[in-house]
Amino acid sequence: MRKPAIEEAGRWLDQSREDIKWARKLAEEGGYHIACFLAQQVAEKALKAFLYANGESVVLGHSVNTLTEKAGQYNTRMNEKRSSWAILDGYYIPTRYPNGLPDSIPAKVYNQKAASEAVALAGDVVDTVAELTGL
Repeated sequence: MRKPAIEEAGRWLDQSREDIKWARKLAEEGGYHIACFLAQQVAEKALKAFLYANGESVVLGHSVNTLTEKAGQYNTRMNEKRSSWAILDGYYIPTRYPNGLPDSIPAKVYNQKAASEAVALAGDVVDTVAELTGL
């Protein structure tokens, strides 16, 4: 049996909070490509939490941009954040696979600046969702 929407939202937001801790640690310790990927995942999970909290029963997809656009139907503040958060979609594939980058590998391309910026954006998603949902 499916959990009530607000309970499901809490589960997704709790996981995003746990994941952001590790993304921050990776960004500090040198796992820059993984921190960037995890930042995208954190944002995706937090946005899904927001959509569940607003009564969605099934939330599919991985795009931060698309999920934020859908979230904007419930709160216009999400529309204001969309353009800055959407950059996280660029970390979904190329941070993980060598064939996502020409002539290199993710571990050699992503740096501390990219990781720190990605993690900061993901943190903003989590904080915004927590504020707007009260979770």
